[in-house]
Amino acid sequence: MTDLISVNQALSQILSEFSSLPPEEIEISEALFRTLAEDIHSPFDLPLFSNSSVDGFAVCASKDIRAGLRGNFTLPVVGDIPAGVQTNLRLGKGETARIMTGAPLPEGADAVLPVEDTSYPYRDGSAPLPTEVTFYRFPKPGENVRPRGQDVQKGQKLLIKGRKLQPQDIGMLATLGLDRIPVVRKPRIALFSSGDELLSPGIPPQPGKIFDANSYSLGLLAQREGAEVIRLGVARDQYQAVVDLFEKAKNANTDLILTSAGVSVGAFDFVRQVLEEHGQVKLWRVNMRPGKPLTYGSFAGIPVISLPGNPVSAFVGFLVFVRPVIAKLTGLEPTPPATLPVILEHPVLSDGRESYLRAIVQKTQDGFVARLTGHQGSGNLYSLVQANALLIIPAGVKSLPAGETVQAWLLDDEPLPVLEKPE
Repeated sequence: MTDLISVNQALSQILSEFSSLPPEEIEISEALFRTLAEDIHSPFDLPLFSNSSVDGFAVCASKDIRAGLRGNFTLPVVGDIPAGVQTNLRLGKGETARIMTGAPLPEGADAVLPVEDTSYPYRDGSAPLPTEVTFYRFPKPGENVRPRGQDVQKGQKLLIKGRKLQPQDIGMLATLGLDRIPVVRKPRIALFSSGDELLSPGIPPQPGKIFDANSYSLGLLAQREGAEVIRLGVARDQYQAVVDLFEKAKNANTDLILTSAGVSVGAFDFVRQVLEEHGQVKLWRVNMRPGKPLTYGSFAGIPVISLPGNPVSAFVGFLVFVRPVIAKLTGLEPTPPATLPVILEHPVLSDGRESYLRAIVQKTQDGFVARLTGHQGSGNLYSLVQANALLIIPAGVKSLPAGETVQAWLLDDEPLPVLEKPE
């Protein structure tokens, strides 16, 4: 296998030819999981004004010797401050005003006593305003007050360029009054499969035919990573048919062309031949299992990643190579997969290539254990459905005994099942 390039070498070479796409401005309602193209600074303090964190009565505690004491203290009520209004009220020493949660503190006030600690425990703003109220304790200065700028100061950097925006980030943007923001443009990925044997789902089965799974799994993987997918269907096993779909991809102004099948050494595998004659093949065949025939090159100057046709090979090839490319295009830093050490429940065989074996990882009292999901044929998509992880077997390793520790690449965010000990 000396003619095979290592996974790390292949990935480094591919990533070196991609960079972040230019920015575009979009509405914040469309910005979930998009990559921020500029730093975001606060245009003002947050809170914008000092306000009450409870429904209660505002007082000037710092000028009252009763601050912090318990007992019955009766104060005149000189005003009413609902939320959402600007108040010109000024409190003198020994005076109080009813105030609602979020309402601005009147001048002179520096504390709020909750209604439940008073003789007037009504939260409804439509309740009549009393002329006086009895405090059962006197608040300390600053109690139940959210001072201006407590959370954020004007000019403070809140979100940094390159952040993948989460729901709470978008809530923050809305809090700043921003309705449109600059984000990195979504990558446009043209996708097609190739092969005379492929049928679209919904058509009755036919002798010698199989249904095209890759157009769905690869397209959805790309969408999950933040790409816009242009589905071009299936290219027949004819040279011109493959050229025609590459031309369609080029005319769609794509940033990457992603194909499956047609890159091996079969008599009807035309994808690699088309790349050689209309572009460039920059690498072919990687020292990995599954997915060895992976090809990287270009067509009319557009980058092309061609994955093998077997569905598991295509799926694993996407995770290892295409996922990091999309990350880089969207302005994110490609990172290695999150892995954890697991203990093999049974011996594992490999062929010396870097292998990604489908497995079920479970949590036990002693750590994490793993077992394979049956035979590891690259056409066995069901074994991938059963799996929650890929076991990474390093290149050069052909067998591992039960009890050996390997790294597992978790495939989803679901909690790992717990393996109960037999009674």
